Amino acid sequence: MKKYYPLILFMVLCAGWTTVLNYRDYFDQLPLKLAHVTNAQLASIAAAVNSPFHYAFSVNGTLSEAGSMDESSSSYWWLNSGGYFYLTNGIGETIQGDLPALNKWRVAYSISNPEDTDNGYHPQNIFRLVSRSKWQNFQQEAYLQIERDQLSSSPNRNASNGLLLFNRYQDSATLYYTGIRVDGYAVIKKKINGVYYTMAYNPIVTGVAPYNRDANPNLLPKNIWIGLRSQVKTNSDGTVSVKLYMDRGKTGNWTLVAQATDNGKSYGGAPILNAGFGGIRTDFMDVQMDDYQMTSL
Repeated sequence: MKKYYPLILFMVLCAGWTTVLNYRDYFDQLPLKLAHVTNAQLASIAAAVNSPFHYAFSVNGTLSEAGSMDESSSSYWWLNSGGYFYLTNGIGETIQGDLPALNKWRVAYSISNPEDTDNGYHPQNIFRLVSRSKWQNFQQEAYLQIERDQLSSSPNRNASNGLLLFNRYQDSATLYYTGIRVDGYAVIKKKINGVYYTMAYNPIVTGVAPYNRDANPNLLPKNIWIGLRSQVKTNSDGTVSVKLYMDRGKTGNWTLVAQATDNGKSYGGAPILNAGFGGIRTDFMDVQMDDYQMTSL
């Protein structure tokens, strides 16, 4: 093991915020030569992640958005959109509040997508964090806490926004979504070639005024940890079962809030059978994250 210590140190410097403990565990399984450490090799380490995988956000640092997965400085994550992902005191979080006017991502988004990001000040409005390891039949969970809404004038701020998990992510156009929406519903969706198909849509917030973009723009509670757990599994008949559980308040008690089966007929054609990436999506909110896990089923 000692011969790998220089490489472990180098990889920590490259990835910036991944724990030494995890690197030590994975290098025992995947020895690499010391001569060159490339982003492609970082990706190969991600592919070697074993079940169960627990990411506790335990090392302070910042992950910057990258144009492709191979360009990500983390061997575990690719920040596809959102500017920055911060890790502080064991908690992950999107950008909180406004970026400085001269920040590189503020300027870049003011040019590329000013509408959704409020002229670049809020790239977290379209936060997309993708795992670099692929999973097929698996359970994924994370705890998320909404700190504040970003009430953008963008027409894309609407009832379908929320806290969501990626499942069997092939690319941004083909995957299963599971999560909870700002209109107070749990949802399971399939996205095929850029087209969404709703597989389940169930109320989880009751006894409050209905969603209204202006008067009541987010029915989800703030400043409380909400656990989301998805399960995706291919059945013996070739269909795919998708389930979503929720734990409000980080109690450890999980409630099934939505489930659906993709039979290849009802939701845009053949089910998504190939292994894919996991990850987290949030919309038009400042959000904190904790205790991300993936486990094979």
